[in-house]
Amino acid sequence: MPPESDPDTGRPSDRPTAAPFMVALVIIVLVVIGIWLANLFEGDELTDEQQIGRAAAAQNDALQREDYRDFVANTCRAEHLTEREVLDRQRSSSAEQGARFIDGVSGVTVQGDRATATVTYHFDKSEDDKFGVPTTFVREDGAWKVCSTGSE
Repeated sequence: MPPESDPDTGRPSDRPTAAPFMVALVIIVLVVIGIWLANLFEGDELTDEQQIGRAAAAQNDALQREDYRDFVANTCRAEHLTEREVLDRQRSSSAEQGARFIDGVSGVTVQGDRATATVTYHFDKSEDDKFGVPTTFVREDGAWKVCSTGSE
């Protein structure tokens, strides 16, 4: 079938085609596959230092949300208290000082399944006052858990 022509000029008419969109789609798919392969072979394992930082942040987050189950999941067995004790302490601290925010975890030292680090944080009601608290961590059930109260 011959291409349609413009009745005024007699030249073939310009019809939009899907070709540019198909080329763009192929490029996007190739980029996504490349990113996926890079992530697959890169090795996503976190270092002990990263896992320890995440444990500190997760425990603090659980306290701020008053989520006892998450608190227990990120705290070593030796520091488990009853739900009432944990939540009463958290509510009292929050009422007095405001929410607690972690500013960083530094000086991580790992010795087998035990580690120490300094967790720096501040309270909502005194944002300029930073507290560096020596904190102990223990690897239990394959995960790093906070194993000290970390309270001031």
